[in-house]
Amino acid sequence: MEQTDRLGFIHEKLDIKLLILFVLSRLPKPVGFDTLTDLVMVDDGFDYFEYTQCLDELVRSENVEKQGTSYQITRMGKVNEDTVESSVPYSVRLKAENKARPLVEKMKRDALIGTAHERAKNGGTNVRLSLSDGLGEIVTMSVLVADDEQAKKIEANFRENAEDTYQKIVALLSEEPGKEQ
Repeated sequence: MEQTDRLGFIHEKLDIKLLILFVLSRLPKPVGFDTLTDLVMVDDGFDYFEYTQCLDELVRSENVEKQGTSYQITRMGKVNEDTVESSVPYSVRLKAENKARPLVEKMKRDALIGTAHERAKNGGTNVRLSLSDGLGEIVTMSVLVADDEQAKKIEANFRENAEDTYQKIVALLSEEPGKEQ
């Protein structure tokens, strides 16, 4: 199939590059190649090989930074994207934003939750958990547990249920002394 026979709105290399920059400008942190590919391939007017060629050119022109296996937009790429964002057809922008929205929300939530652990000097493992509201930490705690395995389990559970855990801690600490909820 020739390029001009394809369905879709994005056909030219410049349009593909603008779409890549558009998607990357919406993401709060770097993403892996597979994730970026999934988010960009929302139009049938171009193929995977054209996409990868355009991504490589954006990296070489320093509009996109490659960090290991992850990609993020550079300051120059953001300026260029802001200038010509409206060149990406509205329907394609909408598809790309809708596809990226769950990932963006997850990235933003993950950035508010902190977990870490390290072996304690006297045995066991210290686990540090924190939750932020975006302005500052709303809860921080350190817990001594038996070993790394238990620490990893606690970290995973906290990441999954940080908001509920915070609410339970506040409710527990707000109880009247000697009364159960």
